[in-house]
Amino acid sequence: MVNRLLTPLALTALVLSSCTRDATITPELEAKWSETGVYNLEVETLEGTPVSLSDYAGKVSLVVNVASKCGLTPQYEGLQALHDELSPMGFTVLAFPCNDFGGQEPGTPAEISSFCTDNYDVSFPIFSKVQTKEGEGQSELYSLLGTKTGDLPGWNFGKYLISHDGTPLGFYSPRTSPSDPELRAAIEAEINR
Repeated sequence: MVNRLLTPLALTALVLSSCTRDATITPELEAKWSETGVYNLEVETLEGTPVSLSDYAGKVSLVVNVASKCGLTPQYEGLQALHDELSPMGFTVLAFPCNDFGGQEPGTPAEISSFCTDNYDVSFPIFSKVQTKEGEGQSELYSLLGTKTGDLPGWNFGKYLISHDGTPLGFYSPRTSPSDPELRAAIEAEINR
């Protein structure tokens, strides 16, 4: 008899093969977000304090749904390196913890903060936990991002490049490393625009 259960490696390969999901774009969503950019939204800090993303207007941003217990968690290192190198030129990483995929961000705000600081010396902003998946509870940010790009993350560490004015320019798969040449070139082109 053949064992039909997936091994952990096979399961990881299966999950990573579907790292992007098509967003459902309705006329209502198109109308809702037609005049709105990322920097027009309000979110919460990791501690739960409301904050406006307008604080980042004029910067190029990379919005990333992050998780502490994921096989892709080491991308924090690359995200921090990217942030360190390019922040003097008007770039920032904006991290949104997400527990949508495999329950891989179960931590409290204090645990998430401690994990990121202790393991990756993260200095870019980390906001409160969000739901990226469509449906009841989806964050407004991810509703806007999905509507504007047509893509939603199918796993942790999906990346959206955001222009100076808050327009989403594109989605990069969770498998796209922060040091990926195509991603890097797109960031630098927008910084220099």
